[in-house]
Amino acid sequence: MTGAKFVASWSGGKDSALATYRAIKAGDTPAMLWTMFEQDQSHSKSHALPLEIIQAQAKQIGAPLMIRKADWAGYEMQFLDAMRVCKAHGIPQAVFGDIDLEDHLLWVQSMCAKVGMEAVHPLWEEPRRTLLEEFINEGFEAYIVVVNTKMMPAEFIGRRFTIELMDELEALGIDSCGESGEFHTVVVDGPIFKERIAVRMGETVEKDGYVFLNCEIEKDTSTD
Repeated sequence: MTGAKFVASWSGGKDSALATYRAIKAGDTPAMLWTMFEQDQSHSKSHALPLEIIQAQAKQIGAPLMIRKADWAGYEMQFLDAMRVCKAHGIPQAVFGDIDLEDHLLWVQSMCAKVGMEAVHPLWEEPRRTLLEEFINEGFEAYIVVVNTKMMPAEFIGRRFTIELMDELEALGIDSCGESGEFHTVVVDGPIFKERIAVRMGETVEKDGYVFLNCEIEKDTSTD
């Protein structure tokens, strides 16, 4: 099914960006981005990105942004509501960045089927190295903004995602895709963006075994 409108399940990180890119290359149109935020906070779930960064990404892609907020108990209800809204707007497909977590794939397919949406997984079961090299070679720019210190060293926080970084992670026996939650990234540039997003990296915060890198849109301080 090509030439269709789709909603991108948008985390702000590398996998959702590459999945969106592949869907666009296949001839489909990003008609909506949707992101799940923490219920009582102004940061996205898992990636902990502020709203202003997610909004800037949506602006550069040129698609409307839909936000939902939920704790894990209310996640399913909010997910279904978001998919119903997309369906009502004439969007038949939802694009996800999963690679090989089958339980999540099955859950997403089941949820989408409930509202008559087609779940599309452009990255599914492809070799990690192939995906990551494509991501970098196509001109995407991303940085690690969350590290699960139970699974990898905190020193990787803030690092740009490169071939050299992949080699380092793999040498340590760490999944270079972070598919099991080892780390999360923020994408600031790439072929799906009209312009690069200037992001300022701030202080790190440690909480519950995770290190988070505070980041925000870099304000233009120049004067005429």
